[in-house]
Amino acid sequence: MKLAQHYGDKPASELPMLFQRILSNTTLDWFRRRKTRNALFSNMSDFESAGEDGDFDLLETLETLTNSEGTESAQDATERAQILHQIELQVKELPGRQREAFLMRYWEEMDVAETAAAMGCSEGSVKTHCSRAVQALSKALSAKGIKL
Repeated sequence: MKLAQHYGDKPASELPMLFQRILSNTTLDWFRRRKTRNALFSNMSDFESAGEDGDFDLLETLETLTNSEGTESAQDATERAQILHQIELQVKELPGRQREAFLMRYWEEMDVAETAAAMGCSEGSVKTHCSRAVQALSKALSAKGIKL
């Protein structure tokens, strides 16, 4: 679909190369989103400890998870699935703008400027919504006895 939509005017000789690039990029994007989702819902406490510049880097979390997931027992996997379910429920309970900013930033890997443009607000508002969402999730999960 992307090939037809964006490159329909290109010569036929260029189409195979463009198709390969689109396929490659789409596949990489899918794997990145999958890793982000796994990291997001397994290490929520990492959002509270931002780096020196006050910005959270999810990719640093992914490296740690990739190295540690291979030895997970069945009990750990079940507990993790239950925690994931609770987190999903709590994300659904967030106010709309907080949920929107949180999911765009940490689930869809959009940067602050992209998120602000998509939401039609300032970058400061995006940061505020994300911060409040993380605090609300942390408080709600702690109240349920979930320590991440």
